[in-house]
Amino acid sequence: MEHSTRKKQFIAHLNQISPLSQEASEAIFNLLTEIKIKKHQNLQSIGMTCKTYYFVNQGAARIFYYKDGKEITENFAFDNDPIIRAESLFTGTPSHKAIQAIKETIFLAIQADQLLMLFDQHRDVERLFRIIVERSYVDTINRLESLQFHSAEERYLFLTKKFPQIVKEIPIKHIASYLGITQVSLSRIRGNIS
Repeated sequence: MEHSTRKKQFIAHLNQISPLSQEASEAIFNLLTEIKIKKHQNLQSIGMTCKTYYFVNQGAARIFYYKDGKEITENFAFDNDPIIRAESLFTGTPSHKAIQAIKETIFLAIQADQLLMLFDQHRDVERLFRIIVERSYVDTINRLESLQFHSAEERYLFLTKKFPQIVKEIPIKHIASYLGITQVSLSRIRGNIS
């Protein structure tokens, strides 16, 4: 699929979230850039300041960090999902987290400063991105509450129901760290379920 077609399909996806005027759609289209990242490569590394809104166009990615020398997966993103390091983007400070392609992935990117200018020019673009950020915030709260209130097995079942591709495409170590359990515990849970 060519770059222009991918961008058009993404604009159609954005219009499903919140309708955009033709002018706003064209403005976003013109700002989108495509970035191809190979499997296991970082789109952004730890210590960088995030200045860009990224969306997975095709593939899979994760946000991860290190704690006590161990890699911890904080979030997964698949087709059309946003993937940003919000704490860095909104404060202008370097992040302790990285964005990595889980497999060969195509991202669509919009520079934050250019997007802010669009907010002033097109209220519908501002509304759209408010909805996207709100959804991401709710997803984060739901993830925190699942860690607080649900068992590891319940969290795994929810994850496989919401993202069935996770089981097929993502290494078990990333899933285990995302769930806050060891690989051994995850293997046991998978054994009990199947």
